[in-house]
Amino acid sequence: MRRFLPYLWPKGRPDLKRRIVGAGILVLLAKAVVLTLPFAYARAVDTMGADGEPAIWVAMALVIAYAAGRFGSVLFDQLRNIIFNRVGQDAVLGLTEDVFARLHQLSLRFHLSRRTGEITRVVERGTKSISSMLYFLLFNIAPTAIELVVVSVIFWTIFGWELVAAVAVTVVSFIWITQAITEWRVKLRKEMNDLDGQAMARAVDSLLNYETVKYFGAEHRERERYSRSAGQYAEAAIKTENSLGMLNIVQAVILNLMMGAAMAWTVWGWSQGRLSPGDLVLVNTYLLQLFRPLDMLGWVYRTIRQGLIDMADMFGLLDRPVEVEDRPGAPALVVKRPTVTFENVDFGYERDRQILHGLSFEAPAGSTVALVGPSGAGKSTIGRLLFRFYDPWNGRICVDGHDIREVTQESLRRNIGIVPQDSVLFNDTIRYNIAYGRDDPSDEQVRRAAADASILPFVNALPHGFETEVGERGLKLSGGEKQRVAIARTLLKDPPIVLLDEATSALDSRTEQDILATLKRVSAHRTTIAIAHRLSTIADADIINVMEAGRIVEHGSHGDLLRRDGLYAEMWNRQQSEDTDTREAAE
Repeated sequence: MRRFLPYLWPKGRPDLKRRIVGAGILVLLAKAVVLTLPFAYARAVDTMGADGEPAIWVAMALVIAYAAGRFGSVLFDQLRNIIFNRVGQDAVLGLTEDVFARLHQLSLRFHLSRRTGEITRVVERGTKSISSMLYFLLFNIAPTAIELVVVSVIFWTIFGWELVAAVAVTVVSFIWITQAITEWRVKLRKEMNDLDGQAMARAVDSLLNYETVKYFGAEHRERERYSRSAGQYAEAAIKTENSLGMLNIVQAVILNLMMGAAMAWTVWGWSQGRLSPGDLVLVNTYLLQLFRPLDMLGWVYRTIRQGLIDMADMFGLLDRPVEVEDRPGAPALVVKRPTVTFENVDFGYERDRQILHGLSFEAPAGSTVALVGPSGAGKSTIGRLLFRFYDPWNGRICVDGHDIREVTQESLRRNIGIVPQDSVLFNDTIRYNIAYGRDDPSDEQVRRAAADASILPFVNALPHGFETEVGERGLKLSGGEKQRVAIARTLLKDPPIVLLDEATSALDSRTEQDILATLKRVSAHRTTIAIAHRLSTIADADIINVMEAGRIVEHGSHGDLLRRDGLYAEMWNRQQSEDTDTREAAE
C-alpha cells in the first residue's frame, strides 16, 4: 500500500488531489446525515403517541426530514463516486502502464520462460483489485470506524455504558472471528487463483499452437490436460464458496444475538419507564446502520487481503531484476560508419552450457558478412547479442567503435534492422505490420516498402488490400507472405545495419531470387550480416565466416573457402548434391 500511495496522490497533479479532498468531504457529509436520521425516525414514533393536531404535523415533518436525509446520503455517496472515479482510474492506469513498460524491459530470458496466460491474469487481477481496495478502504472501512465512534458516544450519552460495552464486545468478537476465518479462506483463494492461472495458461498455450495440435491429432490430449487443471480449479472454487457460507453463518449468529439482546434491554428500560418506544427504534436503526457495513466485513477484508496478494504479484513484476540495463548517463549511439565488431566474446544462456568461445569477427562498413555453419553452432545467438538481449560473459561487441554496453539500448536497436527466420506478426492489418518499422510512415512509404519486398502484387490482389487482417501471430498468411511482410517492415525502418536471420528460408525459389535481388540492392550502402543455412543465398557475400561449436573455424570469400576444401566446401558439396537429387526426383 505504501508503494501504491504515490499513484493515488501523484506529484504534479493538484487536480487529482482536489478531487480526493472533495470526495473526503462528501464522505463526512454523507456520514453526518446518516447519523442524524435515526433521531428523526425515533422522535417521529414518539410524537405519534401524543394527542393533538400539532403532533401530527411534527411527526409529518420528521418523516419528511427522514426521507430527505436518506436521499441526501445517497446523493452525497454518488457525487463522491463521480468525483473520485477519475482519481482511481488514473492511479490504476499509472500502475498498469509501469507494469507494461517493465515487462518490455525484462530480459528475453524472462519472456522465453514465461506463460503468457499467467502474466495477463496477474495484471488483470491486480488491476481489478486496486479499484476494489480503494473503494473499500476509503469509503467503507474509514466511514465505518467514524460511525462506530459516534454511535458509541450517542449510546453512552443516552443509554449508559452497558450498551456501549455490549457493542464493543460484539464488534471485537465479530472482527476477530471474521479475520480468522477469512485468513483461512485467503489460503484457499490463493490456491484457487494459482490453479486458475495454470488452467488459463494451458488453454492459451494450446490455442496458440492450434495447428500443431491438429497435426498430431492431439485434441483429446489437450482436452484432458485442460480438464485436469480446470477440475482442480473447480474443486478449489467449491471449497472457497463453502467457506464463505460458513463465514456468513457465524457472522449472522453474532450480529443477531447482539441485536436481540440490545432490543430486549431497551424494552426492559421501557417497562421501567426510563425509555420510550422511540428509543427502541433509535437503538434498532443505529445497530442496523452499524451492522450493515460490518456484515460485509468478511467480504471487504477478503477483498482487501486478496487485493494485497494481487497487488504484490503486480509489484513482483515491477521488482523483477532487469538483466540488461543501460549504464547511468549512457549516450545515444550515433552511427557514422556502420562497422560491427565482435572481440573475444564468450557467452552461454546458462553458466554450465557455453555457446560462444572467444568469438571474434568484423563486419566492415558497407560490406555483406555471412555467418554459416551447422545447427547449434551459435549463429542466431550472435543476433541476440548484437541487439543486446543479453550481455556477453567476456569480450565486447562494438558498433562504429562504440561498445554497445556503453550506449542506450533504444538508440542501438534504432540503428539495426532484422528479418528473422520466424516472422511473428501482430494480430492487425498488413498495413499496421509493415508500418511498424517506423513512426507514422506515409502511405507511399508503406507501398514502396511492400513493392521492394515483392509483396505488393499479393496485397493488391486481396479484397481489402493493406487493410487485410493477418490473424493471431500472422496465421492467415503463408510462411512466405509473413516473411515478405517482415522484410518490408525492415526496409521501411531503413537502418544502417541489417541482420538477415535466414531471411528467405520460407520462400519459394522464384520469390527468393526476387527478394535476394532487392536485399542486394538495398544493402549497397549499409552493413549486412546474413545468417544462412542455404549457402547459395550468401555465395556472393564479401566475407563468409564458417562457425562450428561457437567458434569461427574458416573465413574468406566463397571461392577461397571452396579452394581450402574444408568445412565450408563439405557443406557446399552436400547441399549441391541434395539440390541435384531434388531436381532429378522432380523430373
